[in-house]
Amino acid sequence: MSHESVRLWLAEHAPDLPIVAVEESTATVAEAARALGVEPGRIAKTLAVRAGGEIFLLVARGDSRLDNAKAKAAFGGRPRMLGPQETLEATGHPVGGVCPFGLAQPLAVYCDVSLRPYDEVFPAAGSLTTSVRVAPERLAALVSAEWVDVCRLPE
Repeated sequence: MSHESVRLWLAEHAPDLPIVAVEESTATVAEAARALGVEPGRIAKTLAVRAGGEIFLLVARGDSRLDNAKAKAAFGGRPRMLGPQETLEATGHPVGGVCPFGLAQPLAVYCDVSLRPYDEVFPAAGSLTTSVRVAPERLAALVSAEWVDVCRLPE
């Protein structure tokens, strides 16, 4: 039902954004970049996180790393990734298909500034073989995300 909830959500909120379906897995940043023919930084990975007593989603550049000190300062507590089952329960999406669209329950969404240099990024679309092509600013606007600076770029 995860992919279907994303399809329905996009049909209502952004009907101009097509879902990109591929045969290869897009479950990891490396797999998604390979399957979509883009650099890993363009993959918009969505992390389900608990910090400061809150569960939320963080969408970040695929090749970035969460900076614990920055995240603790921004979110009021040490960030902890949710496990696969808790992620599925909170989002309605399996790990590897998590995205900020068509969620099982309302969650706060944050977009890391690492996405901003790109004209287009590719978040998942609720399954292990689907993505959406979208401009970072549009992504943030669609899901009412707050911009944060909590990730480190690769060296």
